Amino acid sequence: MAAFQHPVVNLENKPAGTVELLAEVFKLEDVNQHLIWEAVRHFLAKRRAGTAKTKDKWEVSGSGKKLWKQKGTGRARVGSIRSPLWKGGGTTHGPHPRSYDYAFPKKARRAALRNALSAKLASGQIVVVENWDVTSHKTKSLIQTLGKLGVTGSALLVGTEASEKLSMAAGNNPKLQTIESLGVNVYELLKYDQVIFSKEAVLALQEVVKP
Repeated sequence: MAAFQHPVVNLENKPAGTVELLAEVFKLEDVNQHLIWEAVRHFLAKRRAGTAKTKDKWEVSGSGKKLWKQKGTGRARVGSIRSPLWKGGGTTHGPHPRSYDYAFPKKARRAALRNALSAKLASGQIVVVENWDVTSHKTKSLIQTLGKLGVTGSALLVGTEASEKLSMAAGNNPKLQTIESLGVNVYELLKYDQVIFSKEAVLALQEVVKP
């Protein structure tokens, strides 16, 4: 597989060597936009709660007594006050709790990740840092650190394992999100302006998604 060297910086934005990345993961020539769209659609469908619910006629409140006799009144026959034809009655063909998830092949998910990573790198929106050894759990301190890295908008911070200080510092800022490398998905890659990997995290993700 073809490889290239990508610069690595420390949290002070000073050079800290390079990392070897695969062109088959980060430098695809033709980005498949439709595959990326499919991956986002699957992610959002899987995340839907699916709790919408209406009551059928046997679930709404009301007596089961026949309102008037079947014949002889000149009125339309009726069996129950809970009929969907009546105000306050049941709902016909309404939604019921269900899962919106559907099958999406693992190979397709990984291919979509490669396409999304390639698009991000081509746009200059991927930064690789040496590690996430932040000294403080304060949000202000993390924002200052990200400022040194040139991050001004929203950012996805990716590490190999959860860092308590990093999670606490990013937790109070809606523009920041921490995630482990094996939990990276296409939706969040596209949602945030920049993606900042630790060196270990980018190598771990690359090992999983490489073709």
